Amino acid sequence: MKDPIVILGVGEMGGVFARGFLRHGHPVIPVTRLMDIRKTAAANPDPRMVLVAVAEDDLHPVLEVIPEPWQDRLCLLQNELLPRDWNKYELESLTVISVWFEKKRGQDYKVLIPSPVFGPHGILIHDSLSELDIPVRVLEDEDSLLFELVRKNLYILDTNICGLITGGTVGELWSEHTALALDVAAEILDVQAWLTGTELPRERLIDGMVEAIEADPEHKCTGRSAPARLERALQFADAAGLAAPKLRGIQVEAARG
Repeated sequence: MKDPIVILGVGEMGGVFARGFLRHGHPVIPVTRLMDIRKTAAANPDPRMVLVAVAEDDLHPVLEVIPEPWQDRLCLLQNELLPRDWNKYELESLTVISVWFEKKRGQDYKVLIPSPVFGPHGILIHDSLSELDIPVRVLEDEDSLLFELVRKNLYILDTNICGLITGGTVGELWSEHTALALDVAAEILDVQAWLTGTELPRERLIDGMVEAIEADPEHKCTGRSAPARLERALQFADAAGLAAPKLRGIQVEAARG
């Protein structure tokens, strides 16, 4: 039997990964929010990997309490993820996947485009998700990972935030409100550049966002988290001293209903 894999968070996304790991021959140790992480780590000090599949808002509280035996075998998958999120914890041997498939309650997973992964467990992730016919691309360096994380952030933030006033699908957003989508994308990339401290390849990132839009044009623009994403983007814009007029205008217009 292969070494076990711990999954912190057993929601919809964690469940998909669990299926892949099990089919690949790895026992799965689930850890819910009601369980004591330290006690679980004491009982399972040497897993093959620890997948952190908690919600975005729960990521930092979980990373703050990761037991020492698990700190060099983590894999992260949250949206709006950037290196600043894990660098503060001085984690080593980290694996990160930018997930491009969705899983909603009562429905099976749906793939948009291949999910890029980087880190020591990249091959394990690739092989496990391949058991479910979920395509994964193993990246070669950290620069490629940064590009993919910003690309995913751009797609989520642009479609969610624009959708607060346009509604509809991502395909309709891009075909009927292209100028708005590009203006908002420019401000989002200003924020992402400040968060990463890098000069971003903006044209390539826009092309990457459009690739994802065209892969599933019927995908709805907004979800429950869209207002929070806009609020968070504006908090970062304020911290960076960015004007972000389009983002602020959308907030005002959305508030009017």
